[in-house]
Amino acid sequence: MPTARLLLCLLLAVTLRPASAQSRRRAQLTNPATTNTPVPVVAAPQARLLEGMVVRSSIMNQAVRYSIYLPPDYYTSNRRYPVVYLLHGYGDNETSWVQFGEADRTIDEGVRSGELAPCIVVMPNGGTSYFINDFRQQVRYEDMFVQELIPHIDSTFRTRTQREFRAISGLSMGGFGSLVLAMHHPNLFGSCAALSAAARTDEMIAAMPAERYNQTLGPVMSGPVNGNDRLTLTWKRNSPITLAQSAPVADLQKVRWYIDCGDDDALSEGNAVLHIALTKRQIPHEYRVRNGAHNWAYWRGSLPDVLRFFATEFHR
Repeated sequence: MPTARLLLCLLLAVTLRPASAQSRRRAQLTNPATTNTPVPVVAAPQARLLEGMVVRSSIMNQAVRYSIYLPPDYYTSNRRYPVVYLLHGYGDNETSWVQFGEADRTIDEGVRSGELAPCIVVMPNGGTSYFINDFRQQVRYEDMFVQELIPHIDSTFRTRTQREFRAISGLSMGGFGSLVLAMHHPNLFGSCAALSAAARTDEMIAAMPAERYNQTLGPVMSGPVNGNDRLTLTWKRNSPITLAQSAPVADLQKVRWYIDCGDDDALSEGNAVLHIALTKRQIPHEYRVRNGAHNWAYWRGSLPDVLRFFATEFHR
């Protein structure tokens, strides 16, 4: 009998002790005077990077992937933000600007320091399309970009939709694409920054080794042809140098231009010709040549200046 009574007492002690502790904890939380422990502070959401996003394109007849960077206060404010479209190079994809270019870290640091305006950055997957419509009109990437991707972003996220708050940039193939999209659609973009753009003269295109041309530009511009047969209507319509020489001056003047290419880059000659073409037509633009080659070290070093260039328009 004493043993049973002892077991009962122990059971009651175990049962009641947690309840008593819970009661004291509730009292501490509801009566601040009873405790000196500070109330926990929940940190605000950090900048968000969303990968694996898709826009379902009827023009491309497929889902087009993109990554998107949202600024630190996106989920704690009701404001709308400027948008930067950031295009990758040949052989890369929608994750490359973050994986290799550290774009999210660069933007975070710039926003914290006050050098950059908070903005949304969209990084779409362009495959090997050069971000244009191909010569067969089977891969209509430009049409998808303008008619589906931009409206999708503007309707899904809190963007500022005026052209002065929409900028576009890219490296290599993406530099080519950013130039062409801005030159074709000056009413959509307020600023364009091309890094190591794949800008070539007609002579450079005609002289490209066949294997290289047929692998990269051929599927987009002409099919497997040689010499001057490569100078198709599709090439002429999409050559940044040709557009700089022939597009209406009033259209080119609508966009703020920034061109940057390393002095050791094989594409430096084409970028220099593009700079000269814009200069001859008195189109205001920024032109940079720094020490460097065609690699991520150069582009990571270029991105902060590009974003500051955009910020001057976003900030007014």
